[in-house]
Amino acid sequence: MRVGLALGPAASVVADARRAEKWGFDYLACGEHLFFQVAPNPFVQLAAAAAVTSRIRLVSTVSLLPLYPAALAAKLAAELDQVSGGRFELGVGAGGEAPDEFAAAGVDPADRFRRLDEGLDVVRLLFGGGPVSYEGRFTRLRGVALDPPPVQPGGPPIWMGGRKDGAIRRAGRYAHRWMPYMVTPEALHAGLRGVRAAAAAHGRDPAGVGGALFAFACADRDGDWARRTGTAAVSATYRQDFAPLAGRYLLLGTPAQVVRRVREFAGAGAGAVILQVAAGPEERDRVLRTIAEDVLPELRVEGGRQ
Repeated sequence: MRVGLALGPAASVVADARRAEKWGFDYLACGEHLFFQVAPNPFVQLAAAAAVTSRIRLVSTVSLLPLYPAALAAKLAAELDQVSGGRFELGVGAGGEAPDEFAAAGVDPADRFRRLDEGLDVVRLLFGGGPVSYEGRFTRLRGVALDPPPVQPGGPPIWMGGRKDGAIRRAGRYAHRWMPYMVTPEALHAGLRGVRAAAAAHGRDPAGVGGALFAFACADRDGDWARRTGTAAVSATYRQDFAPLAGRYLLLGTPAQVVRRVREFAGAGAGAVILQVAAGPEERDRVLRTIAEDVLPELRVEGGRQ
């Protein structure tokens, strides 16, 4: 299984990136919001990470594609692929949890799925190289090309976030990986079947679409402390009591308990997991070191990589 680490606050990006590569993580990840909850920008944070690493791959988990003009998103992704030497993977999603950030970007939230579909079409065309012409509802291109193009032939691999039916269909049509969050192993397994059925319906090889999981994690040798700390951190993030959902959706407990739970997701089809440390600023380093020293080595030897 490939294991990724979600970056923390902007001030810690360089240190996190150096440590993650030294420890042997496969991915560095960064999500995105304008104003909702913690509000990083993956193109900025992952570019900073690229400058101080050489091996680890970089993935946006996820970029809110409807907030960008599609050609601009393609340009930013291609530039990040150039900066990183071909290590970038573009995760995208529709967003919509915070209508105010759509309003601030001049985007109607009701258009987000149409913008996502069109954006994916445009990004893939521009990633292909050569002049592109396109006439869409939100995008018009007249014989333009990315210069320089992405390093990776065909452009950075696409990850699709989301767990509802539309995300499953889009993942089958466009994505190299489908990455839901707040799901059970059973839901991931069923969703991945749907993704691969959609891939086959679009003439793609179903086996070419992998599964992934984004999960909040808190591991410590004191399992009760880890469960309390992780639950409190996610409750604060979502401004609700997450205690009734913690055992179902979060990776909490001793390292052995977290490893066992991740293996359940691996058995359901997740070939990669992105771990977001669920802890406050004072506890984050303690949890991060435990994951790196006691969880990561167990997952890295688990059945090779996918």
